[in-house]
Parts: sequence; C-alpha cells; structure tokens
Amino acid sequence: MNCIVGWDVGGVNIKAACVVWNRRQVRQEHVNSVPFEIWREKNRLPAVLQDVYSAIIPDLPPRAMAVTMTAELSDVFPTKREGVLYVLECVKNCFPDIAAYVLNVSGEFVIMDKAQECPLDFAASNWRASAQWISRKFPNCLLVDIGSTTTDILPVLDGKVIVSGSTDMDRLSSGELVFTGSLRTNLAALAQSVPVAGRICRVASEYFAVSGDVHLILGHLKPREYTCSTPDGQPPSIGAARRRLARLVCADTEMLSTAEIDELARFLYKQQVLQISEGMTQVISRQPRLLNYPVIVFGVGAFLGEAAAEKLGLEVQKLSTGRGDETSAAVPCLAAAHLLSEYLKAVSE
Repeated sequence: MNCIVGWDVGGVNIKAACVVWNRRQVRQEHVNSVPFEIWREKNRLPAVLQDVYSAIIPDLPPRAMAVTMTAELSDVFPTKREGVLYVLECVKNCFPDIAAYVLNVSGEFVIMDKAQECPLDFAASNWRASAQWISRKFPNCLLVDIGSTTTDILPVLDGKVIVSGSTDMDRLSSGELVFTGSLRTNLAALAQSVPVAGRICRVASEYFAVSGDVHLILGHLKPREYTCSTPDGQPPSIGAARRRLARLVCADTEMLSTAEIDELARFLYKQQVLQISEGMTQVISRQPRLLNYPVIVFGVGAFLGEAAAEKLGLEVQKLSTGRGDETSAAVPCLAAAHLLSEYLKAVSE
C-alpha cells in the first residue's frame, strides 16, 4: 500500500487530497477543502494545514506530499518570494517526517529543500498540476478551471500543455488567466454601468457585493457553497445577497423591486460570461485547432465555463472525476497527488 498527499494552498481555501494505491491501482481517495483567508490570520496556517490533513489521512502514513500553491499572491506578504517561502516553511514544520516535493510552474517536482532555494519557480503552480493530469485523459482540449477568484484557460494539444506563459502576469497578458471567479469578484470589475429601472446607471466602485451574490440570487450556487466572507458580514442568503446587490447602484431593497435586482444579477452574470469567453477567444486565436476539440470545464464555477463555451458555439464537457462535485472543485491537489505518485515510481525504477 502507498499513500500520497497532494496540497493546493490558496489564499482563500486550503485543499488537500489523499490517494492510496495498492499494486498500482487506486484504492482510496479522500479530499478536504477548508475556507481560510490567509491575509486575515496568516499565523493560523500551520493549524489549518494540520486540521485539513487530519480529516483525510488514513491509518497508513503518507509516503510523500506534493505541494502546489497560490497563497503567495496575498498582500499579507510584501513579495511573492516571501509568500512562497512562508507556505513551504509551514508545510515543512507541520510534517517534518514526510518527504515533500513542490511542483514548479514547468511541471517538475523538486524536493522541498531545493525548492526553498528558488521560490519564484513555485509561485502559482496549481494550474500546472491540473493541466498535466487531465491532459492524459483529454489530449486535445481547452481546459477551463473556474474557482472562487480566478479562471484558468489552458490549451492542450497532442497531449501537451501549450501555455504561452507561466507567471501570473504573463498569463494575464495571454488570456490564460482571467481574474474573475464564482465567489469573490468585486462586481465593479464586471461592469462600469448597468441597466436598472429602465435606464443606464454607473456602478459604485465599492466593496458592496461580489459575484457570489449574483450566483446565489440566480440559483447557480447554494448558500453552503458561498464559502467566502460576505462584504457586509451578513449571511449568504438570497435576501441578504439582494440587499448587497442593490448597494452596487447606491440603492436598497426599498428603492428597487426584487424583479429589478434579479434582472441586475442576470446582466452581471452575462458580463462575467463575456469576460471568460473573451479570454477563451484570445487563447484559441493562437491555436485555431482547439475549435475542433471540447472545452473541459471544472471548478466551483464550472457553470460559468459551460456558458462561455456555449456562447462561442464550442462543445463543452464538465469534468467528471466520478467522485462528486467536491472532488471536481479540488482538482489541483488531487492531480498533484497522482502526478507525484507517477514521478516517484519513475525515479525508483
């Protein structure tokens, strides 16, 4: 029996997967995801790692751990270098007796001590794990992973991940990273003006409401899936979401009807789908062959990816791991565990 743990240490969610093999066959898989806003209480990261680990680990001690991350971008860290080093140090101190390998943005595993010598090679590496793992099943496709905060648009042709850039900034320029997600996107980033009560109205560039409010109102997300903090500290309920959304145009639920607020939500949803479809178009324009292959969508915001693909007239498939929506929303850590297992087998043969 062999046990590998994969990590995706994000700025708002900590996710881990435990995969157990026996004679080269997967016998068990467990995934756990815990909301954790690292900029609020950075020093709690070690405790959260331990809690997530304890919830998934079987009696069998892990042979090794695979680490990916995006938490380094949080502004609690003065630089991304400092963020990467902090995450790696926390993992190392929490699990000193388990060999840890860190996935770099080129898709290579590096032992923890070596990774600490060149931290920027490991910043924002979780997308690489997903892409390399899924490309085994779908050698020709466009992968669209939409999480709570960001969208990754990853071209795969002939079994190879053919991205134009590997850093966040390069990927933003190429369209392979679109900073919009299903929960945390400030609605002022989706539209500068909106139709309301029969006229065009500019929006308030304030932190009044987020994309999670839109998708809660429209039924795309359930309250339990609204895992980030609400802007006003009120519950993730449809009524509270409508109150927050009305504030976007400096109004309230006495000034706007339910129908008017819901129409505003539908408009913003379409604007978000448009942003994602524009990123997809930018990526496809460099690789026109992708028009012949499916768009594979996954993540908590997979419904946005489906709508964007349909808007472009592309075939769309929702990634199915056969293990439920929770696992599909935590693909990077699951992918990292599988990839590390393959890597360790290869180096031992």
